[in-house]
Order: sequence, then C-alpha cells, then structure tokens
Amino acid sequence: MSTAPTPPLSFREVLKISALRRLWLAQLVSVFGDFLAIYAVFSVVSFRMHGSATDVTLVLVSYLAPLAVISPIAGVFVDTWNVKRTMIASDLTRAVLFILLLFSNALWQIYAVLFLASTVSSFFMPAQSITVRTLVPRHGLMSANALIQQAFFVMQIVSPAIAGLMVSAFGANSCFWVDSGSFLFSAAMLSTLAIGHQPSPAMKSLNAVWTEMRSGVKFIFTHATISFVVIAMTAGMFAIRCFGALLAVYVRDVLHGGTKLFGNLGSLIGFGMIIGTQLVRLGSKRWPGSRIVTAGLTGAGVAIAFMAMFGSVPVAVAMMLGLGFFAAFVFVPAQALIQEHTPQNMLGRVSGSLMAVMFSSQVIALLSSGALATSLGIRNVYFGSAVLLFVIAGGAFYWLSRDRSGEPPVGASPPPAPVPLPSEAD
Repeated sequence: MSTAPTPPLSFREVLKISALRRLWLAQLVSVFGDFLAIYAVFSVVSFRMHGSATDVTLVLVSYLAPLAVISPIAGVFVDTWNVKRTMIASDLTRAVLFILLLFSNALWQIYAVLFLASTVSSFFMPAQSITVRTLVPRHGLMSANALIQQAFFVMQIVSPAIAGLMVSAFGANSCFWVDSGSFLFSAAMLSTLAIGHQPSPAMKSLNAVWTEMRSGVKFIFTHATISFVVIAMTAGMFAIRCFGALLAVYVRDVLHGGTKLFGNLGSLIGFGMIIGTQLVRLGSKRWPGSRIVTAGLTGAGVAIAFMAMFGSVPVAVAMMLGLGFFAAFVFVPAQALIQEHTPQNMLGRVSGSLMAVMFSSQVIALLSSGALATSLGIRNVYFGSAVLLFVIAGGAFYWLSRDRSGEPPVGASPPPAPVPLPSEAD
C-alpha cells in the first residue's frame, strides 16, 4: 500500500529548527555586509579613482571569475572536510580580506582582494548546501532554501540605499568595516551549530582529486533531474544577467527614461523575487520541483519577450515584477532538487560544479551582452534571451522523462533517510 507524500514544511516550521534559524541569521547579516562592501567598491572605483567603464566591469568580473573556475575543485575538497570548520574558516578569512580594502589604493589591489574573497567563498557555498541538507528534513528543503534566497533578495533591495547613506556620511571605509564585522558575526553564529555530517575519506593525491571531480560531473550528466537543474539554472542566469547588464541602456534608449526609472525598475526584480519565494512553497504542494522550474523558465521568458515587444513604462514595471517572481520559481526549487537528489557524499562537488557553470554564464553574459546589443540591438538580444529560456523549458519534458526515480549511480552512497524535525531546543 502506497503512502501519501509528506507535505512540505512551512516557513514557520522550518524556522523552528534552531540550527537552521541561526544559519539563516548568519547568512542574512553576512549578505548585508557583502552588498555594502560591493556598493562601496563601485563607489570608490567610479568616483574616487575615476575608473572607466571597463575598470568598473572588472570589479564584478574579479568577484565572479573564481566562483566560475575554482568551485568544482572546492566542492571536491568540501566533501572530505568538516563543513562547520570550513564555513567558519571562510568567514574569518573574508573578514580579514575586506579589511585590506581599507588600504587598497590601486585598482589591481581591489581586484586582488575581491578575487581572493571570491575564492574563499567557493568553499563556503558548497559547505552551506551540505549543512542545509544535514539540518533540514527533505520535506523542509524547499522552504529552507526559499528563506535563504529571500534573505539575499531582501538585502539586495535595502543594501544599496543604506550603503549610499553610509558612503555619503562616513565614507566607503565604513562599509568595509561593517562587512568585516558581518563575517565575524556569521562565524560566531556558525560556531554554535551541531552539524551531524560525516565527511568522505580524505584524498591522498592530485589524481584522486581529478577522479572525484570527474565522478561529480559524470553524476550530473547521467541523472536527468540534476542535469536539467544545472542547464535550467545556467540558462536562466545567463538570460537574466544579459537582461540586467543592458537594462540601463534599455531604459535610456527604449523607454527614454533616466536614472530614477532605472533604479526603480531594478528594485522591482527584487520585490518580485520576494513574492515568488513566498509562493513557491505553496506550488510545491501540488507539483514536483522540476515542473515548477520549467514554469519559472517559461514565465521569465515571457516577461523578457514582453519587455522586447512593448517599449512602454507600464509594461516594463509589470514585467520586471514578473521576471523577479518567475526567477524565484527557477532558483529556489532548483537548489532544493540538487540537495534532494544528490547523494550526501557527492553534494559538495555537485554544488561546486553547479556554481561553476552558473557563474561562468554570468561572466560570459557580462562580457558579451554589450557587443551583442551593439551588433543586433537591445530588443533582439532580449528576444534571444527569451527564446533561450523557451527552448530549455520546452525540452525539459523530454529531458525529465529519462529520469528513473533519481536513483544514485552505482558506487555512490544512498541518500540518508529523512530525519525527524529537530526540536526548538536543538
């Protein structure tokens, strides 16, 4: 006799897990500090150093490139390390690195600090994914990831305004001090966690590292659900980053607006994402996560296509909200699917590989969107982004039909049984 699936946990139920609540608070504070620091860096490069457009773009490239290149290797090591110590060491290292920005007087020094900080983050993110999987029962993963993503989206909205006030009143260095302090706070919160994760055996040679990294990539491309998630998130991130990189020019040339309209439209994406993360858990009660991701890709494609077709402010306002809303339907369940379908002993390397392709797509989008817009026109680039999302969504049904219950490959340890919901006392 078949049993009914366990209903997903609500946000309130997930937050009753004391360890998850502390992890979420640590993430909230450190993300806030990060946005302050990045805004301050842009301010320093643009106004104090009078950097060119290329100089400003290289700030973001310096921060994204290590995540694209180092993440697969980092994920392999994280699988064999103590994840609690890895996250604390990462936070403490980044606290020191952002203090170095106080003494950075040349562009190369700023790029170097951001590159190193991003390298350290390449180890933190897979460790956090393993931690969430360990602390939360499977039927709570959707809500847990939604909460973590929501913290990111909220800070993305409020941080620029706060950073602007801080830079104006106290100078850019105040943001660097706060960011460093946010990492110390995060490390302190993480030190209180009890994480019942058993690392894989340590690797004893470079050949073993290469073998383990290949096994993670092989798992991704032999598991229909996981490969779909990776392709979906890569395509979604590429399309959205192309869209965002050209938004200012779209506002100027198509909507004939100014900086105020540009800022307001940018904030609407964040608001749409917040609304989407609130509703994605409700959708998970009726549909599998893979179908929600497919719907999110389709909806995001429609929003971008409408922006390309109708060059009007009311349509742009509605579609920016819609783009953020449907983006949440892609990224939140996709992360939960990764955690749910990946064997515990491979989650670090699979998460690292996912990060690599996602951030690689962002770097490519940043470097290519301007040239594409110059040769094809902004609207055609937007149409192309929409078509990309439609193609991925349309192929998802065939792609997912190859999945056979998401069983791990031979040789991989099976996923752990669902754990009981921890008590408030943890």
